[in-house]
Amino acid sequence: MEIWPGTAYPLGATYDGSGVNFALFSEVAERVELCLVDDDGGETKVDLPEVDGFVWHAYIPGLQPGQRYGFRVHGPYDPEHGHRCDPSKLLLDPYAKAIEGQVTNDQALFSYDFKNPKKRNTDDSLGKTMLSVVINPYFDWGHDRPPRHEYHDTVIYEAHVKGLTMTHPEVPEEIRGTYAGIAHPAIIDHLTSLGITAIELMPVHQFVDDTSLQDRGLTNYWGYNTIGFLAPHNGFSRGRRGEQVTEFKAMVKALHEAHIEVILDVVYNHTAEGNEFGPTLCFKGIDNAAYYRLVDEDKAHYYDTTGTGNSLLMRHPHVLQLIMDSLRYWVTEMHVDGFRFDLAATLARQFHEVDKLSAFFDLIQQDPVISQVKLIAEPWDVGDGGYQVGNFPPLWTEWNGKYRDTVRDFWRGEPRTLAEFASRITGSSDLYEHSGRKPIASINFVTAHDGFTLRDLVSYNDKHNEANGEDGRDGESHNRSWNCGVEGPTDDPEVRALRLRQQRNYLTTLLLSQGVPMIAHGDELGRTQQGNNNVYCQDNELSWVDWDLDDDEKQLLAFTSALTSLRRTHAVFRRRRFFAGSADHGGQSDMGDIAWLQPSGEPMGEDAWSDGDAKRVMVFLNGGAIPTPDSRGRRVEDDDFLVLFNADHEDHTFRLPGREFGEKWVAEIDTAVEVVDPGWHASGDEILVRARSVVVLRDQREVPTVPAGASTTTRA
Repeated sequence: MEIWPGTAYPLGATYDGSGVNFALFSEVAERVELCLVDDDGGETKVDLPEVDGFVWHAYIPGLQPGQRYGFRVHGPYDPEHGHRCDPSKLLLDPYAKAIEGQVTNDQALFSYDFKNPKKRNTDDSLGKTMLSVVINPYFDWGHDRPPRHEYHDTVIYEAHVKGLTMTHPEVPEEIRGTYAGIAHPAIIDHLTSLGITAIELMPVHQFVDDTSLQDRGLTNYWGYNTIGFLAPHNGFSRGRRGEQVTEFKAMVKALHEAHIEVILDVVYNHTAEGNEFGPTLCFKGIDNAAYYRLVDEDKAHYYDTTGTGNSLLMRHPHVLQLIMDSLRYWVTEMHVDGFRFDLAATLARQFHEVDKLSAFFDLIQQDPVISQVKLIAEPWDVGDGGYQVGNFPPLWTEWNGKYRDTVRDFWRGEPRTLAEFASRITGSSDLYEHSGRKPIASINFVTAHDGFTLRDLVSYNDKHNEANGEDGRDGESHNRSWNCGVEGPTDDPEVRALRLRQQRNYLTTLLLSQGVPMIAHGDELGRTQQGNNNVYCQDNELSWVDWDLDDDEKQLLAFTSALTSLRRTHAVFRRRRFFAGSADHGGQSDMGDIAWLQPSGEPMGEDAWSDGDAKRVMVFLNGGAIPTPDSRGRRVEDDDFLVLFNADHEDHTFRLPGREFGEKWVAEIDTAVEVVDPGWHASGDEILVRARSVVVLRDQREVPTVPAGASTTTRA
């Protein structure tokens, strides 16, 4: 075989049409072998003869896409000093763009003996481990362009590739559970009719099924167990030998044609190799001390702020390079539009404390590609000081955990929640304004993949995770949920009606709040997980979206679509800046851009806000006081709105405010009924707002509205 020196950059396996360049970083290696694996499972070993800046490299002319390969790294095996090189283990390329196979709990994958962990195990892992695959990078993108929806026009839909598509009757069986399934017109039509502008896919980087789950007959369904940061997960594709890359690109292209952005949930905080008792699959055998955060006083152990066994070493330049190269690859080559960073506080731990000025954030800020896409932080981890909601840099948006908690508490009737509820639905200025950020910094959500579905949130007081086989130890125990009087399924018509109303309340609050709303897949369909709030290991009907809808579920879908349409049509619900009077919630002597009113129609005073039992409020949104111009230089004027919240367990009468607020009000939303009364109300009228419900009224001023993304100019 002809071997040329090749180049140290780019890292990984790069096909140029004539051959393949291989490059691997290892500072600790004494020798590196490239292993080419044939169709029969045999290997051809090639010593990488060149090393520059600790990057070992070679070029092999004539090699083609589809070639399977791995590395064997020769160097010190000295766990006490942090080194775990083991040439008996065939290792994945950290820069592999496609990966074949999965792993099992085979002794050959581990560098220690199961029966005696202090004893070295040198069983060869070839045939037992995953393999890297050379890909063909060429793809016809046609006229693909990123939709580039502005944050204030964005509605995010969090979804799982397999869970969203596995039972849809219009998706052909052979592509259910795949990237091609997401790209099917039936799924795209659902997203567009729902008003979704961005789909946030749960992990699609190549991940590993935990061997502990396999022993229990389960799998790592969610995928927060990454091993390949540049490779689309092969379990979401029916293709072979790198075809999953083409299938993923085709999915992105189809979604872009429907003006839907693609955001990836990425897990750069840890890898699937676990702690000192985990397998040797990739990083651990290449350069353990460079890639992983080790305990300073005992380098045989891993410093873990993720709860998964290890954390990546965020101050090492090659770790930072890997993450940045990965992010840049997914944007430039795979055309994705943004990222949601799992346990993002760990990425900020350059040393021990969370540091929002860490090297990682500096690199993101300075990067001309990554700084221009959507960046969403899950602003916490399990380490000390890990809860960092509101503390990420100005370029970032955040999953607003305080929004979730407050909105749940308000609608389940907790006392002393009204004032904070007001802050959350108006953009959480107390969390974001101090750093110069806008309401769009808040990714608002009531439910996500982690926890109850929306239907279960109103159907269960307690988690029911028996199927996970962990004796109820897994999953959050404090869910801020309320079962409406009966635990789980019931035939009681009053309870069922109340549960449906509560779901409408949550959706109305979410989609009409300032900030960026995120809907968890299936919540618009009344999806249930039977009270399981941690289906991370349930790859079955329990976690998949059920598309066989009853009348209530169809009604909920139509209601959600109406809400997203209302938000899209009226700029007053998706402001680019905070309300001028939202900070103190006091009554305003002038109209201003917002006014908080008691059910009597009088302004909310301090006594009303401090009343611990207060569960009712009316908010006036001034459509004529939207900050102008908008991002396209248009002056925006909208209708005025009154939103009447009643989280009490009794019906209450609200008196509409005086004519200075508006004269002719039409009901757009009433969560207590399936069909809204088409009549109108005058200032001073009394309106009965049913127990635990929301009424949204619009003033029929003759002004043009501004749909999200519209190209027309509006006048003041």
